[in-house]
Amino acid sequence: MRYTTYSKYIPQLLDAVNLEDLLDQLSDFLLQSGFAGGPMHHPYWGSFGDELEGDRSLDALKQAIVQALTESGRLTPEMLQVLRGESSGDERRDAEIQQQLADLIDQVVQKLIEQGYLTVSDAPQMPESHQQAFGPGGQAQQAAQSVEFNLTDKALDFLGYRALRHLLGSVGKSSFGAHETAHLATGVEAEAVSKPYEFGDTLNLDVPSTLTNAIARGGLKVPLDLDYRDLMVHQSEYRSSAATVLMLDCSHSMILYGEDRFTPAKKVALALTHLIRTQFPGDSIRVVLFHDTAEEIPLAKLARAQVGPYHTNTAEGLRLSRRILLSQKKDMRQIIMITDGKPSALTEPDGRVYVNSMGLDPRILKQTYREVSICKRSGIMINTFMLARERMLVEFVKRVCEIARGKAYFTNTMTLGQYILMDFMRRKTRRVG
Repeated sequence: MRYTTYSKYIPQLLDAVNLEDLLDQLSDFLLQSGFAGGPMHHPYWGSFGDELEGDRSLDALKQAIVQALTESGRLTPEMLQVLRGESSGDERRDAEIQQQLADLIDQVVQKLIEQGYLTVSDAPQMPESHQQAFGPGGQAQQAAQSVEFNLTDKALDFLGYRALRHLLGSVGKSSFGAHETAHLATGVEAEAVSKPYEFGDTLNLDVPSTLTNAIARGGLKVPLDLDYRDLMVHQSEYRSSAATVLMLDCSHSMILYGEDRFTPAKKVALALTHLIRTQFPGDSIRVVLFHDTAEEIPLAKLARAQVGPYHTNTAEGLRLSRRILLSQKKDMRQIIMITDGKPSALTEPDGRVYVNSMGLDPRILKQTYREVSICKRSGIMINTFMLARERMLVEFVKRVCEIARGKAYFTNTMTLGQYILMDFMRRKTRRVG
């Protein structure tokens, strides 16, 4: 016979930590962009890039967890006292509190790994005989700094969900549906008058209208004479499918001037991905980074994407986005372009990159407008979200909108996500073709 032994439950500090709330607090740290080139000095832009930006080490993660727990009030007053460098007067007690805090942080990290939010790489090395294992400068600290963490698909999905919830809350919407169009089709929801059934329609019968037709034609009798031409079906609004490419500018200006503009853009991408997957399952979203050239990245690598010492090759980004969209059979194709600068580079026919950061180069503008025109002829809508308001940029964006008949939004990092979601959910389009 099997026996179950019950022991007294002893609450632990870890029980007071809500992992989902903690991840939400850590979202800025987990998605931080940093500068791909490291600290640099440019003769025009000056010094930029911090060696601490984009730190993916386990040691940096633990420091971020301590800060999040402190701000959320999850640490005991004694732990806060030790963190401030103060002493309780009892060295033995201080050492116990430090150990409790270290154990708590280790348990939080382990739980994040066990529940599939994080993975780690580069296992720590065993301490050498001549080097202390613990304490400042010890092998344990060096190991924590050498081990890197990575976000899993589950973590990215969760961060996208939380970002979407925050954005929808600020917009003031609690529900959202599919893309509305001016076309009617048969479906489950009745949103218009019924119509005679045609081959291929969803057989969502309007029973009263069908019986009325049968009685009007053959009279009221039993059994009722029901004919094919008596059938009436409900109509619902036609729901279009959309293919979206999110074009993210990762030139150096996206992280200069003391403001990280790239991390909020990544959050919007994750939120849009979650929105599309959960509410518009027939839609698709792809991400293109444009800089000196352009490249598509999988969503799994979005969290680690960084800006770099790059120029802005808008034309190449549009060209790649257009190729991606034309390969998908969707009713609606659109480009959402997030940028903060003027186009300053273009790709020559021989593959070389021509750059000019001074003003609006007519040669670069001509190539950029040409790509915008090709997108327009291909039925691709371009909506531009500009994170700057210089006069030159305003004129450039206005011209892009005139050519593509899209929309332009001059926004900032605080309202970027709200504008994009409102545009995505409220826009009504015609079915292409």
